[in-house]
Amino acid sequence: MSLLKRMEQEKGEINSERKQNQKEVKKEDPYQEVKGLIHKKIIEKIDTSLLNNVSDEQKVNAQIADIVDETLKEKEIYISRTEKQDIINYIIDETIGFGPISRLLMDDGISEVMVNGPKQVYVERSGKLVLSDVSFEDNKHVMRIIEKIVSPLGRRIDESSPMVDARLPDGSRVNAIIPPLALDGPTITIRKFAKKPLEMSSLIGFGTLSPEMALLIEACIRARLNIVVSGGTGSGKTTTLNVLSSYIPNDEIIVTIEDAAELQLRQEHVVRLESRPPNVEGKGAVPIRELVKNSLRMRPDRVVIGEVRGGEALDMLQAMNTGHDGSLTTGHANSPRDMLARLETMVLMAGMDLPVRAIREQISSAIDVIVQQSRLKDGSRKITHITEVQGIEKDIITLQDIFVFVETGVDEKGRITGHFKSTGIRPRFMDKLVNTRMHLPANLFD
Repeated sequence: MSLLKRMEQEKGEINSERKQNQKEVKKEDPYQEVKGLIHKKIIEKIDTSLLNNVSDEQKVNAQIADIVDETLKEKEIYISRTEKQDIINYIIDETIGFGPISRLLMDDGISEVMVNGPKQVYVERSGKLVLSDVSFEDNKHVMRIIEKIVSPLGRRIDESSPMVDARLPDGSRVNAIIPPLALDGPTITIRKFAKKPLEMSSLIGFGTLSPEMALLIEACIRARLNIVVSGGTGSGKTTTLNVLSSYIPNDEIIVTIEDAAELQLRQEHVVRLESRPPNVEGKGAVPIRELVKNSLRMRPDRVVIGEVRGGEALDMLQAMNTGHDGSLTTGHANSPRDMLARLETMVLMAGMDLPVRAIREQISSAIDVIVQQSRLKDGSRKITHITEVQGIEKDIITLQDIFVFVETGVDEKGRITGHFKSTGIRPRFMDKLVNTRMHLPANLFD
């Protein structure tokens, strides 16, 4: 074959491929026009008062089904029962749900949903990221769902404020970022939480920690030790914080402080505070630091801060040092030692010109225990360290591991194997644990 013929053949193949791609792009939903008409009718006819009441969901669904039937008859469109139910489900999701991702949010096996533009939606299932078969129509469709999430919370998202943190009614955490910052279209990240708060037995069943570690942590909570749960993004810090908080006695006053309220405390006397971003004029912001200061005037027995990431660390340490024992918080760090370094940095962010020695003395006297959590390569989450903050010697804060997770290898399914191990060292706070009247086995630290 001559070079000219070969070039003509390749050109023909390229043109054929382009035409095929164009056909795929032009492929549209055959019922898109009908869905648009149904949307308009729903806006005109449906009782909007029912949309705000979860108990009236069945009535709303019945009204939507009737409007779908009515529209199909008017347009003389005859389709199968399955296709009609697909249209009804689509309209229900768009009206009272969160569009295409509604069924993903209802799937208990999915822990995270990531919308990377209209045509790419990933989910985390069993610790692994998987590309789903869900997609949006276009960027405007994604924007409608973001507005639907943030509007009830009094938050806003637009070109002047293109990022937002919010939450769903069930407490799931939502982060959204839109163009011009997101180059491939509006992006949504939803971290789901279990409908029923997990218990310590659940974490033991998942292999997150051992029964002995759980027993020690429970004793530390009841003994009113100050605990920091540290770990990377997605390591399960908030879930663990929820579980730890379940051991707080029911007769104590608890104040929770968060950027987006997601803690699910089950005690009776809980005051939940949430920070507020600035308004359109750039005013009215209430940062976490102000809430921490205010919480100390509310006579709390314990202060639970969802996460420290700035100058509020100084106020938290002062609270822990001035009678609010048993306080809990989380922070981003890869190890217990890194958590201390981050706390130093965050205290300096408060704008106080404090010497490093003074900061470290505050940290060493305020924090008793660091619980380090990690998300391993196989997607599993483990508490890799339970570490005691023993004090300060010269200018160095001394730490002592009590329990650690030791990796031993990888099995045939790619899962990391290992075991939880006591270091054999009894913590210095043992005398405080005795006062809790909890029975701790004599061989707990063997």
